[in-house]
Amino acid sequence: MTYETILAENRDGVCLITLNRPERLNAWTYTMAEELTDAVEAANADDNIGSIVMTGAGRGFCAGADVQDVFKAQSDGAKPERSRRATDWVGLVRDSKPMVAAVNGAAIGLGTTLILPMDYMVASSQAKLSLRFVKMGLVPELASSRFLFARVGFGKANELMLTGRTVEAAEALQLGLVDRVVEAGALVDTAIGVARSMGENPSVALRMIKKLATQNAAETDLKVVQQREGDGLKVAYASPEHKEAIAAFLEKRTPDFIGARKR
Repeated sequence: MTYETILAENRDGVCLITLNRPERLNAWTYTMAEELTDAVEAANADDNIGSIVMTGAGRGFCAGADVQDVFKAQSDGAKPERSRRATDWVGLVRDSKPMVAAVNGAAIGLGTTLILPMDYMVASSQAKLSLRFVKMGLVPELASSRFLFARVGFGKANELMLTGRTVEAAEALQLGLVDRVVEAGALVDTAIGVARSMGENPSVALRMIKKLATQNAAETDLKVVQQREGDGLKVAYASPEHKEAIAAFLEKRTPDFIGARKR
């Protein structure tokens, strides 16, 4: 697929996806949604990719849905220029290889909810985040009304959603909205380092752990939690990567998980 609104490259085993509409602060469009889905699916299918990082070109990360191309057209009853690819973005992210956000600038509305389901969020000291849906007479989406509560807690989540205010990087870190703040020049390398440290581990176990985190985060029945873990262990025990980990430990060498999967 030829991309118009994003860039995708392999950075030594990490797929770096860059939102690439800098003149519009990388505002989201239906075309961008299709291309992001394609890029993530391609990375998941590539044995040479262990994890994924998403960042933005220019001074913004993502200014939210493009008001002109999405909201106004939608309000006027117009159809998008390209047919929307039916995709469960949250399901795709949670079922994906490890995904890390590198928030380089403003992440407003959908720009924040797009990345809340990801596994880790690194922000530049210049970043700003907001769930300002209420300012547009809208409600949050992409399961953000769950992920935000999981990240920052009940009171803080309510305050962020009901005021729609914008928080800068330092406060976002204090709230737990992001996981790390670094200087702008170190942002992408830091995010890639985190993603690589995740992605170099056995892929079957990674995907199962993500699935367990998704299913069990709000599960109240501990028997169900343990049953899911037991089912996951059965899958992991049978994986070639688990066998490779055992062999490498006994042979005192570095495991070759990619080779084990291919074999």
